[in-house]
Amino acid sequence: MKNSNSDRAVLETITLDPVWIPLKDGTRLAATIHMPKNSETEPVPVILEYLPYRRRDGTVQRDAITHPWFAAQGYAAVRLDIRGTGDSDGLMRDEYLQQEQDDAVEAIEWLAKQKWCNGRVGMMGISWGGFNGLQIAARRPPALKAIITLCSTDDRFADDAHWMGGALINNTMGWGTSFFQYLSQPPDPAIVGEKWREMWLDRLENLQLPIAEWLEHQHYDAYWRHGSVKEDYGAIQAAVYAMGGWADGYSNAVPRMMRNLTCPKKGLIGPWAHKYPHIATPKPDMDFLGEALRWWDHWLKDKDTGIMREPEMQVWLQDSVRPSAVQPERPGRWVAFPQWPHDSVQLRAWHLGADGLSDGTQPDLTQVIDSPLETGITFGEWCAYSGSGELPGDQRTDDGRSVVFETEPLSEPVAIVGAPLFDLNVTLDDETALLAGRLQDVHPDGASLNVSYGLLNVSQRNGSADPKPFPAKGTETVRLLLNDIAHVFPAGHRIRIAVSTNFWPLAWPAPRRVAVTLHTGKSRLTLPVLAKGAKLPAPQSFGPAVAPDPHAVAVKTEGARVRTTTENPATREFVVTVDRAKSEYRVLATGTDLMHKTGEVFSLTAGQPNSARMEVLSDWSLSRGKDWNIRTKSHLTLASTEKTFELSASMEAYEDEALIKTRNFAFSIPRRLV
Repeated sequence: MKNSNSDRAVLETITLDPVWIPLKDGTRLAATIHMPKNSETEPVPVILEYLPYRRRDGTVQRDAITHPWFAAQGYAAVRLDIRGTGDSDGLMRDEYLQQEQDDAVEAIEWLAKQKWCNGRVGMMGISWGGFNGLQIAARRPPALKAIITLCSTDDRFADDAHWMGGALINNTMGWGTSFFQYLSQPPDPAIVGEKWREMWLDRLENLQLPIAEWLEHQHYDAYWRHGSVKEDYGAIQAAVYAMGGWADGYSNAVPRMMRNLTCPKKGLIGPWAHKYPHIATPKPDMDFLGEALRWWDHWLKDKDTGIMREPEMQVWLQDSVRPSAVQPERPGRWVAFPQWPHDSVQLRAWHLGADGLSDGTQPDLTQVIDSPLETGITFGEWCAYSGSGELPGDQRTDDGRSVVFETEPLSEPVAIVGAPLFDLNVTLDDETALLAGRLQDVHPDGASLNVSYGLLNVSQRNGSADPKPFPAKGTETVRLLLNDIAHVFPAGHRIRIAVSTNFWPLAWPAPRRVAVTLHTGKSRLTLPVLAKGAKLPAPQSFGPAVAPDPHAVAVKTEGARVRTTTENPATREFVVTVDRAKSEYRVLATGTDLMHKTGEVFSLTAGQPNSARMEVLSDWSLSRGKDWNIRTKSHLTLASTEKTFELSASMEAYEDEALIKTRNFAFSIPRRLV
């Protein structure tokens, strides 16, 4: 069924801002609400988005092309600041705390009781808003009937921005710096009045550095179990529409939730990066607003939109392309499955040996994997945001630093949908090691396109809750679980698997240089192959994206993202710099000017794992003419020894260019098999 809402009446709307949602402890949460003008006489359902990203300036451009549109279709669209952020009262200290959930449960109850609400609530969000939608659904507030969760996860340890396969990923510092900045921001004087400065100073005085907490919890413990809905999928009874993108860092959660959720559910994965599908790249984008409306109409208005009679799971099956760090478009086609998993996808094994990858077993071959520390330097970033240079480039250079096995040129196309598995029979000369596996599509001319990858901290080979040192000189088979993907390897191309003991700068090196001996006889690559001619339902056609442009902001400077890599031949120091140059824009409705500027520097010296270092400098400002002018600057550094992570941070807060507060943090955190 093609989405079509062209014959739907567009309602006249009003905007209420601020709306104060009172909590039982006296805290007030600040909301902006768009709703039909006649809602008080003809009550409507609520669509709630609940974030720490400042509704009046931080996400105003994105919100403006989403929430007013839903209001014009007959919904009250609520954008709510989490406690301690934006204009809401109180303090915020970390991600996804119990307090955040408790507040949401209260807020949903309050919204459902308003005379303009028909008593039904849905939650929608991407990333943080996708996380807390799942978490709050697991709390079962009676009014919450359905959610749309995008680019989120059900597993906060294994599948978020901090750890991957038990290995520390450097997005911990990048995202952690942005979060640190959000925690330091003041409320808007135009909303909270003269007390804004007192609230700001209180936030600065109580400012925490959440990265230290994330580094402290190096295994899957109670800290990470909280908010990981995989602990009890059955707790979620509201209907769930889970969406994601193959270029995003959260591609695995949608198939996993489709496999495990017991509530009414749908899954959708496109080619996109970490953006809403109507504004994302790589294209094609989709009519996300129209699809969401069909979902909300079904679950919040009891309309028969047909959405629950359509296939449960739909994915964009990607065609092969030339490798490039920028992919504005990804050709392919939609493939639909009645449910997931589906028997049209079968596991097929390729065996490793002197002949590369083959269908049949081969004599055992021993290979030593001892990759240079700079292996991975051409890969790109853990999560793409539709920016420049984020995706993996041609992998030939890093393949040359790895141990590789590949097929002969394929005689016919091979399509895969799901998670590749790489089982390695290995002997180690240390108690732990980092293993990185990359699945590549090799063109006839040798160009190497990354298809999927995975990481494993070998001490967590049997689970992340209770790591165990690898036995001295012992031999075991360990499994690298690669990210879910849908891809077609064309005839004439080769399938390649590359394995390395380093993956910098995406992942932090192991504390010591480790040689891993790979025994091919018991090692294999297993791919989820889509059967030729599989009888599957016709995929849904979504139509072009609808993205109203209300001109919410005026862009002054659009800061480009530039990634550069340098090597000093004399010292063998490698430096990767990611410069997100100054971006400036004005919120037209309020006259607020915003500026963001961030730089990341990753450095290490060849052969010295504990030379690894990451620095992030961030500079944000908010101003409104001569009446309000604030600025926060942060500088974070992460380094390590064999036994510790060394983390330091500073925050400087300025008002009218005068320094009013400085906070400094320093942590030495023991490494525990990491």
